[in-house]
Amino acid sequence: MESVEYLVVGAGISGLSFANAIRSERAQRGQAAPGVLVIEADAQPGGYCKTIVQDGFVWDYSGHFFHFRKPEIEAWLRARMPGQDVRTVIKRTSIRFGGLDIDFPFQKNIHQLDREDFIDCLVSLYFRDEGYDPASPARSFKDMIYRRFGRGIAERFLIPYNEKLYACDLDKLDVEAMGRFFPHADVDDIIRNMQSANNQSYNASFSYPLGGAIEFVNALLHDLPGDMVSYQERLESIDLKAKVARTSKRELRFEHLVSSAPFNSMCQLAALEHQPEDFSSNKVLVFNLGFDKKGPEDVHWVYFPDPSLPFYRVGFYDNIMGSDRMSLYVEIGAASGASFDVPSTLEAVLAGLAREGYVTDHKLVSWHSVAMDPAYVHITERSLAEHARLKTELVGHGVHPVGRYGGWTYCSIEDNIIETRALAQELAQELAQELGQ
Repeated sequence: MESVEYLVVGAGISGLSFANAIRSERAQRGQAAPGVLVIEADAQPGGYCKTIVQDGFVWDYSGHFFHFRKPEIEAWLRARMPGQDVRTVIKRTSIRFGGLDIDFPFQKNIHQLDREDFIDCLVSLYFRDEGYDPASPARSFKDMIYRRFGRGIAERFLIPYNEKLYACDLDKLDVEAMGRFFPHADVDDIIRNMQSANNQSYNASFSYPLGGAIEFVNALLHDLPGDMVSYQERLESIDLKAKVARTSKRELRFEHLVSSAPFNSMCQLAALEHQPEDFSSNKVLVFNLGFDKKGPEDVHWVYFPDPSLPFYRVGFYDNIMGSDRMSLYVEIGAASGASFDVPSTLEAVLAGLAREGYVTDHKLVSWHSVAMDPAYVHITERSLAEHARLKTELVGHGVHPVGRYGGWTYCSIEDNIIETRALAQELAQELAQELGQ
């Protein structure tokens, strides 16, 4: 049986980041070069961070835009992307509501609504605390929205949009289901924004390579030996006590297993007792659409709370890349495991784009679709508790779940890099203590 010190499951951002980080940490400490093997079930790296190049259009599996809070991480990646044109873009986003384009975030820009909608939002915001005991905490994500913003804002945008996105009852989700990514604003922020706009958010600017998001994956592959990643090798089971992983190709004894695979799948592969319903998620169907000419030029993506439209978000690659043909990604949320009739859904998407004025006499010249399942995980009180319990057991056997799906959380791509670097540092430090360094 083969043995490997670090078995990494998944050649996406998280897995490849860890492979780089553990090699770097060990070298900096003067430790022996680690034995690392990355196994990837697909024939290509990237996970959901893949890029499609078709008929002159460059599309990702969905909109993957890197929002860097740590300049050193972006600099490290860019240094491994020689010759690649990476754009730094100041985000321009809006919400389509009642035929108007309202600046994002909605709750800070209610003054842009029609008079009747604006007054209703403002009044319900002012009286939002009526009926609530201020000493009692919000019991769910939906409850938090009502408490913070009132009925008008909640029911015009925050609830219908997020119901389309998550494809579930928002009462099911934990109060902090979106963490720092939810655009909170208090009454003073909202009132102040009416006179002096300040719509800054965690992703006010983003970086995007003209070759697509896959270029960031290629940057993570840049320093890794070519034989370190084994493609079309799927993890099939884990014997935690023996620390043996069985794949579609072989059995591997490991010291540490680092996995970005969905957490519920890992629990199943490791034969850990759990309730599948504790780890629910949505599914997202993405259409990438290429047209024969330009559309609107002053926007990067638009949110659509209207339940009569099939999509919840539409993004414009052409306005990021400066290309002369409208290039869109269109996202549709559904329950996990739902089936899509792709041709009829595409017709509904094109009809919706035409209704909203994005497609007029445009001709669709190229398109691509992909379904992501899971896409957004449902963070619930139960999932948080069960993840903590089961992760403790996995880590006790040298298995480390990482990333959005391993962590069963809502996070950015940069967060995945930060997390796996921290894990590599922790494991290298443990080795140093064992060696008496």
